Amino acid sequence: MTLPDGARAVVVTASNRASAGVYDDRSGQVLAEGLRALGFTVEGPHVRPDDVDALVGVLREAVASGADVVLTTGGTGLSPTDVTPEATRAVLERDAPGLAEAVRRYGEGKVPTSVLSRGVAGTAGRTLVVNLPGSTGGVRDGLAVLGPLLPHVVSQLRGGDHQA
Repeated sequence: MTLPDGARAVVVTASNRASAGVYDDRSGQVLAEGLRALGFTVEGPHVRPDDVDALVGVLREAVASGADVVLTTGGTGLSPTDVTPEATRAVLERDAPGLAEAVRRYGEGKVPTSVLSRGVAGTAGRTLVVNLPGSTGGVRDGLAVLGPLLPHVVSQLRGGDHQA
């Protein structure tokens, strides 16, 4: 299955240090490049601090813009400042836990600590939202899992029929 025409994705990076200019946002750039390679028109990355209100705001804007997919990077760990899952849950209407679990499972063989990610996935309106880890490797692993699924997901969220 190929990606439906006009598929749009928004990338959001949650990082206190990248948002303050301490270092460049590499994971968001890798994520945006990966989505473009899959055929998406990509907006972002939008770099925000690890702050629930800031993240809820950018996620709601992305959903309201009609994006098919919103992928986040960063803020999924166990640190007290990691709040991306909490912000995402405030926006989601329906959970898709299998996606987040698949991303964790995929990375586990290479990076055992990948199971510590608290990332969530689900839908808000007709938009899929998925949290990915804040490393370039975690983003690549997430794209490896999601890439083959996204054409079907976008088609379904746009009202497409099930494929046999």
